[in-house]
Amino acid sequence: MLVKFLAWLAPVLFVSLLTSTACAEDNNGPREVDIVKVDNVYQLRVEGQPFEVRGVGGSPIGSMDLLVAIGGNSVRTWNTSKADQLLAEAKKHGVMVALGFDTDKELHGFDYNDEAAVAEQFEAFKTAVQTYKDHPNLLAWVVANEPNLLMGEDGSPQDVNPKVYAAINDMIEYIHQHDPNHPVTYTFAGASEQHIKTALQYTPDVDFISVQLYGDVGSLPEIIEGHNIDKPYMVTEYGAIGHWERPATEWGREIEEPSGEKARTMALRMRDAFAGNPTGKVIGSYAFLWGQKQERTPTWYGMFNADGKPNARIDELSHFWTGQYPDNRAPLAADIRLNGKLATDSVYLKPGQRVEADVAVQDPDGDPIDYQWELLKEVKTRSQGGAFEQKPATVPLQVIEQGSGRLVFTAPIAEGDYRLYSYTYDGKGKVGNANFPFYVKLN
Repeated sequence: MLVKFLAWLAPVLFVSLLTSTACAEDNNGPREVDIVKVDNVYQLRVEGQPFEVRGVGGSPIGSMDLLVAIGGNSVRTWNTSKADQLLAEAKKHGVMVALGFDTDKELHGFDYNDEAAVAEQFEAFKTAVQTYKDHPNLLAWVVANEPNLLMGEDGSPQDVNPKVYAAINDMIEYIHQHDPNHPVTYTFAGASEQHIKTALQYTPDVDFISVQLYGDVGSLPEIIEGHNIDKPYMVTEYGAIGHWERPATEWGREIEEPSGEKARTMALRMRDAFAGNPTGKVIGSYAFLWGQKQERTPTWYGMFNADGKPNARIDELSHFWTGQYPDNRAPLAADIRLNGKLATDSVYLKPGQRVEADVAVQDPDGDPIDYQWELLKEVKTRSQGGAFEQKPATVPLQVIEQGSGRLVFTAPIAEGDYRLYSYTYDGKGKVGNANFPFYVKLN
């Protein structure tokens, strides 16, 4: 077992050494980060040394050692709320930080025709830049997240006010004038050629293009070739297939992949998107999300559960970044059924009906599995653009009997839509997840 562990650890230590070397010349002042084009390939450099971003989005305060152990070297944030603590921990572990600024969105009601509000936001931005621009573990600035995301009343995509991009350009110019050591970007929801080329008319000097892709990230090389834009790219969010990309029940509830399938399909998309960098334009990527959040479900996007236990997507990041899986891997939930049916069958139940749930789980290490279950109502108010979403209420689970991978329970009495969750633990700190949406109908 020790030999296996050391074999897995060796490439990780080598990766960490390279990262530390690239970041070690000056431990207190800013490090020069730039982007160059060598033999028609774009390259991000830290103090003149190549630095390919193997990153995660989130705030891994308290888990930075795990990130480094699986081969990660960078973190991306959406704001500066925990920047002091995060940068301090990043410095301790030799990790670089792409620091975000929480630029307001039209999607959430901000009016870019309000010159006073825009000016106030710009002043806050300038303060953030002056506060953090000289930190030795700052890698880049991400001055806005998905400003192109806007929906009409009918739910269809809308073009944003061009003043959004004009305001972002002011931020880009400010960084170029006051922080020559770090590149600057902003991110796009998706990779619409129209959105990107429109935005570049107002922000021609942005240092690299950041796109956020989920189900279609595997098509990244084709997307970049289709754009025909001579700038470097970064994928600042990718991960599980998005809830908007998945099948839904007849009553409109999105169907989440079980964690084993989610990890498997993410691994395929990572390989298709990043292996070999065929376009020569990709300078790195950030997997979403290093942490946990409620968005349609409590388990959809996070690589950790609410109890802090990691799931199989972290194992796949390790395999992609280092060529090795961790010594202990998470249980792989592959399938969940209610009364023998799949979630795509849109299962309706009667109040108080006897229901049998079955979950298929495999542990790659052969560890014994502990099965736990939870019943929640569905989300009442669905968020847009990753905004805060309230976790739905827990419903008491009326268990009739329970066995390995099997639960027999009584359906709730109240009419409405619910979701049954399966959590599978390996006893060594990792977890598998699966859930099933169903509807209780009175008649």
